[in-house]
Amino acid sequence: MCGISGIHGLEAFGTPEGALDSVRRMVNEMAHRGPDSQGTWSDGECVALGHARLSILDTSAGANQPFHMGGDVMIFNGEVYNYVELRRELEALGAHRFVTDGDTEVVLAALRHWGAREALRRFNGMFAIAWWSASKRTLVIVRDRLGIKPVYWHQTEGGTLVFASEVRTVLASGLVARRLDRASLSDQIMYGTVHAPRTIVRDVQLLPPAHVMVVREEELHIEPYWEAADEALGVADMGPKARRNHIKDTLRDAVALRMRADVAYGAFLSGGIDSSAIVGLMSEVSSTPVSTFSVTFHDAELDESPWSRLIAKRFGTDHHEIRLTPEDFLNQVPAGLASMDHPSADGLNTYVVSGATRRAGVKVALSGLGGDELFAGYAVFARSARLAELAWLASWPRAGRKLVGKLYAALQPNMTSRKMAEILGGNYFDLAHTYPLSRQIFLQDDLKRMLSHDVPRDNAVFAWLVKELAPGKKSFGLPFLSQVSVAEIQTYMGHTLLRDADQFSMAHALEVRVPFLDHRLVAAALAAPDKAKYPHTPKRFLVESLGGLLPDEVVNRPKMGFVLPWESWMRGDLKAVCERGLAILKDQSWTNASMLTAIEQSFMSGSSKWSYSRVWSLVVLGDYIERHGLN
Repeated sequence: MCGISGIHGLEAFGTPEGALDSVRRMVNEMAHRGPDSQGTWSDGECVALGHARLSILDTSAGANQPFHMGGDVMIFNGEVYNYVELRRELEALGAHRFVTDGDTEVVLAALRHWGAREALRRFNGMFAIAWWSASKRTLVIVRDRLGIKPVYWHQTEGGTLVFASEVRTVLASGLVARRLDRASLSDQIMYGTVHAPRTIVRDVQLLPPAHVMVVREEELHIEPYWEAADEALGVADMGPKARRNHIKDTLRDAVALRMRADVAYGAFLSGGIDSSAIVGLMSEVSSTPVSTFSVTFHDAELDESPWSRLIAKRFGTDHHEIRLTPEDFLNQVPAGLASMDHPSADGLNTYVVSGATRRAGVKVALSGLGGDELFAGYAVFARSARLAELAWLASWPRAGRKLVGKLYAALQPNMTSRKMAEILGGNYFDLAHTYPLSRQIFLQDDLKRMLSHDVPRDNAVFAWLVKELAPGKKSFGLPFLSQVSVAEIQTYMGHTLLRDADQFSMAHALEVRVPFLDHRLVAAALAAPDKAKYPHTPKRFLVESLGGLLPDEVVNRPKMGFVLPWESWMRGDLKAVCERGLAILKDQSWTNASMLTAIEQSFMSGSSKWSYSRVWSLVVLGDYIERHGLN
């Protein structure tokens, strides 16, 4: 796990040395991602590359980057876990004689031998790669299938391309004006994030998952190389028993691959189904006790340690309890805000837990992220299924449905009832129309009152779903619950959970690996019929596939999360932080200050009309705007 940065088209800097100086600034900006080694290189004509390394596989200096081979140069963030098998294949073909023991040399040798598209088909991992082919004078930039590792980029009017693992690293190049993207503001406020290809910064884009960018001279071309639904349809023909066995075998192999490391590693263990499944399979694969890490609290309402201890005992792990108090979280809020590369309403928990785990002595941690999205673990799956069954309501007069919705919202004045009222008042009950509301922090009516009239109020999630789930598209042929999974993967998971996991774990130089997002497992889960997952019990399909791996106490336990006292903090210890963040937003020409003041006063007075998470999302945005000097 590392950080990459680079420039193609050095003319914008006047001299090659000027471009290399810019890359050095970019590497320094992301040094937290790779504290073990930093390096830069330029051919002096077309391209300059920079790398900050977190050494995981082959920690010797010979594996440092930028990595050279036959005139070609590569920088690489992430891991290709099946590098051992690829190396054997390349050696058998006589394609390359290896001098290092990690995956970096294998990745570059594979790209050179097979070409980008064929090599990517063979890679199993999380990665952001930039490969300069000297013979073709071509720069190839790729992002992994699920978008676990990010690539941000900007192209100037003169054609110079700058790219990096973080937004702030792109800004450090000096080529990008620090301006807010007005067209992304509604997305950020509505969902607490911005969906690719846009970012919160104008003219800085996020390369979508499973896409490759090819740059040659002044031409830049981007195209997809993989589609989850396409691979899912290729494994759809299985019986129930064969499918369950396939799920377990694939997940076990995904776990085994992600245990490859030349440094200390462990696993996050909350005692929930997903993390427990990962730990259980790690224990089956490993010949020594697995190191597990759990965050515990004195407060019983927050503490999951009874379940994590049960799993640790069942699988004989080397268990570490990291005992924190709510005040430990509170004290790290300023540092968490400072580490934020893109505004996020929901990532500080990851920041604190990642820091505690890194300080416990490991560089790599396996996570259960992705289990809920693949195996219908969220309430949105059952809710979406119920709403689809209510499609007959569309035949009722719309005026009557809108009236019922308004009455319901008046009797239950909260966001849930407001969302239901909006659904009842709409014309459609299909997934494209109902799913976006499930992840919205603010509704369209709120945006009309919060933002000036000239700010676009497009709904990026709705627009994407209408296109992705249209007849003729591969996702349209998936089972209904798998369509919900696709929506989760491409929106909430991809642009909130994975972005948070990357920016907040790498703030502590901790590599987080996610076995559930092995592309083979994603395809197998999406191919499963709805009847395997619904009626909805706690991830029934996953639990049944694992056989008796998990105890009933864990399978049937209530779902928990971090329920920290944010409301009291924001009205007390964090009040000044909140006032400052909101004041910055009120000063923007594109906001309605009176509406923001009304939200602030309502929350601070103790009203439940606006939840703390919604107010905090605005605070974070204001803080980010000021911290990064965005106009």
